[in-house]
Amino acid sequence: MDMFKPSHVVLLSSPGLGHLIPTIELAKRILIHHNFKLTILAITSPSSHVESQILKSATNSSLYTIIQIPSPNIPSDISLTARLCVTMRQAIPSIKSAITNLTVRPSAFIVDIFGTEALTLAKELNIPKFVYVASHAWFLSLLVYSPVLDKQIKTPYLEHNELLKIPGCKPVRPEDVIDPMLNRNDSGYSEYLIIANNLSKSDAILVNTWDELQHRELKALNGELSGLLNVPVFAVGPLVRQPESKTGQATESVIKWLDKQPKESVVYVSFGSGGTMSDKQMKEIAQGLELSEQRFVWVVRAPTGKSADAAFFTTGCSDGFNDELDEIQKHLPKGFLERIKNVGLLVQEWAPQVAILKHPSIGCFISHCGWGSALESLTNGVPMIAWPLYAEQRMNAAFLVEELGVAVKTTVSQANNVVGREEIATLVKKVILGEQNSKSNKVRDKAREIKVSAEKALCHGGSAYTYCPISCGKYN
Repeated sequence: MDMFKPSHVVLLSSPGLGHLIPTIELAKRILIHHNFKLTILAITSPSSHVESQILKSATNSSLYTIIQIPSPNIPSDISLTARLCVTMRQAIPSIKSAITNLTVRPSAFIVDIFGTEALTLAKELNIPKFVYVASHAWFLSLLVYSPVLDKQIKTPYLEHNELLKIPGCKPVRPEDVIDPMLNRNDSGYSEYLIIANNLSKSDAILVNTWDELQHRELKALNGELSGLLNVPVFAVGPLVRQPESKTGQATESVIKWLDKQPKESVVYVSFGSGGTMSDKQMKEIAQGLELSEQRFVWVVRAPTGKSADAAFFTTGCSDGFNDELDEIQKHLPKGFLERIKNVGLLVQEWAPQVAILKHPSIGCFISHCGWGSALESLTNGVPMIAWPLYAEQRMNAAFLVEELGVAVKTTVSQANNVVGREEIATLVKKVILGEQNSKSNKVRDKAREIKVSAEKALCHGGSAYTYCPISCGKYN
């Protein structure tokens, strides 16, 4: 076992809150265990106001240095995966310039999965290089095995009538594959395969999960799948945000409202920083929440008429709530705001999610199942209603529902491509109130178990500390 003791760690984040926030949290974790100098290279989104605010706050931190690198001008008419990969590829000259201009030579370089082509820069500098997978080990196993599946299966994955088998892991249903695999003719699919093949160019892979949660997949990644990777995989999670010490008016308004609600009585509804809904679906959600007769906080975003990930690069943020919903109201049932004023709170565009999920009045989270949001829910013991939209979220939902038992899943009607109000109401009641004629609430009980497991992983001696080559100061 060679000792690995970097003094200056450089982390690279691709655009989007789902990539930036986990990178910042990994930097904080490294800092907890070692007094390293930390530099984060953040490729910024073109017009995400929330991302700008987070970067501004992080830049003022004395814990690490943030270097913002403006995103190259990439056409917006390509898939999200392709856009992220092309963005990071074209940013390599700027990334190289930023690294070479550092006053302290980096002794370790960590990239997220969309930045794997930048690993060549670390090789040129002869420094240890790592890939940080901000998702979970089952997702990573599919990514690693995808080049094999690409050769084995010639038809579109959705037309494949058998489960996609991954050595040592739970198989994946064709309908649960991640977005790039839905269309093998799209440039995003070829970019996805490039990422898979680039993983072995690192010295090790860090994944945002913990051993007790995914022992089987982690064992496979370091066993049956190790021949494809040729590098070790380490569980470093759960890496999740903590509530901000300084809160603004927006946060205070939500928390004051939640303070007045009974314990575990409120449904929190949010589809992430990039998710959008159709006009028809927004109306069904509103009517479903009203029909459930349960309290709720709903983060609303006006429909764009485009894809479900349409807001990924443009997430806005408002300090106002009920007073700035003119555009939103056009997509809600007539009289909805007046009828729910005593039981519901609508928040425009963005909400202080970590603070909300930590609040004792929250009893359920209707979520798009982004892994960051899922972890924030799991680490607070909050059960979920899984409503996946894009990326690897269908896979995440299957894991949360079938493997962990902490969530129930929505079903999209084939007739009109929406989740109906009656189903929304039924699922909300099931999670908030529990099963009829049952004294226990299975999903809530399971969520509480996972919370304890996550806390153990983060303790000294837990998997997040023991198995991380940076956190424990060792590298195989």
